[in-house]
Amino acid sequence: MHGDLQKYMENLYEAVVEPDGRIRLSASVHLEKGLKVLVAVPPSEEDAALSGIALSEPSLADDWLNPDEEEAWAHLQ
Repeated sequence: MHGDLQKYMENLYEAVVEPDGRIRLSASVHLEKGLKVLVAVPPSEEDAALSGIALSEPSLADDWLNPDEEEAWAHLQ
């Protein structure tokens, strides 16, 4: 999953939700018909800073998801 998430992070686009509920990308982007997309919505503007935590997950996963870490924390599982 980590590799897949990193692959998706390379193509991030900012968007806003219009009053009618449609999503409008901030920049013009050509996407293929039928392409699957991921949409992440922060809980609120005030909590938008927390989205940085989720974005840092791939780099933290490199440190966390390794055999040495699993062994070190195994006693807590």
